Amino acid sequence: MIKEAMECEVTEVHTDTVARLKDTLLSQEQFQNLGTLFKMFSDPTRLKILSALFQEELCVCDLSELLEMTHSAVSHQLSVLRQNRLIKYRRSGKNIYYSLDDEHIQLIFDAGLSHIMEG
Repeated sequence: MIKEAMECEVTEVHTDTVARLKDTLLSQEQFQNLGTLFKMFSDPTRLKILSALFQEELCVCDLSELLEMTHSAVSHQLSVLRQNRLIKYRRSGKNIYYSLDDEHIQLIFDAGLSHIMEG
């Protein structure tokens, strides 16, 4: 079996292309923030929580029962999601209800799901 080369056979930098693209790159901080956002989607438990919150706002007790997890484990993941601005909360009496921070969260989730389902 012949292995296809994965690199150029000669070293030639296309300086005009590189210069043009350098001006379009995000800043290091923006890439860091984007990487952090995608890390939020790398944990199956967080994905389950987000998926449930796509349907409606829920409290920790509801999520714990739905996901068959301890309150502590769910609370920890909710805290991580909230710190990274994927979800928000509101207090109603003695209960705290969680919901998506904005519609972008479901768009990112749906794009990822669409990608894995096409294969």
